[in-house]
Amino acid sequence: MNKYLSETDFIDCSNKSLKEVCKTVCSEGLSEKDNAIALYLYVRDSIKYDPYALTPSKSCFIASEVLKAGKGYCVSKAVLYAALLRSVNIPARLGFSDVVNHLSSKKLLDQMGTNIFYYHGYTEVFLNNRWIKATPAFDSKLCEVAGIPPLEFDGENDSKFQKLNIAGNVYMEYLQDHGCFDDVPYELLLAKYAQYYPALVDQDRKAHLNDLHTEIDNEVSIRD
Repeated sequence: MNKYLSETDFIDCSNKSLKEVCKTVCSEGLSEKDNAIALYLYVRDSIKYDPYALTPSKSCFIASEVLKAGKGYCVSKAVLYAALLRSVNIPARLGFSDVVNHLSSKKLLDQMGTNIFYYHGYTEVFLNNRWIKATPAFDSKLCEVAGIPPLEFDGENDSKFQKLNIAGNVYMEYLQDHGCFDDVPYELLLAKYAQYYPALVDQDRKAHLNDLHTEIDNEVSIRD
């Protein structure tokens, strides 16, 4: 279990800024489960979900850098959550799956060239002697705009993407699970992104100024 509590270059759990977040969000009087839930809500809602923030730079996958940026995509937010958990001595690891996303902006899907999100990232938390999946990717503001309920985490059941939106339409489907890792599989991720999203791993690419929240809000307004 030590490897799921250890610090790495990406999961820099002893970072001062991460420690400060834990001091603010967690409480010594709370159980591990309650602190894990509190940290989940912090990452979900305080760090803006931004798929355009994905770049091939290692800083995109370093927990303290994600915290500093205040935004990230599914993998980077999962890394931050894992680092915060390890910072309070709760074992955590990273998981990856391929998912079909039925509710994304047209602009984002056009850039990706597919509605399949390969190597979507989530966090696994070790609580009460078992591993539990948690996905703090989509912040509540984006969920409200998209018409989907925010994904909750109760510390007892797997928290994966919502299968249905508020209107009862299919929202997310899991296709294939790629297992769990004690650290960011950086080279593997870059290889997969180069295979499926070559434009996203252009070495000269910088984070886009596009905003998924605004794009979805505009598309919903047009439909209404």
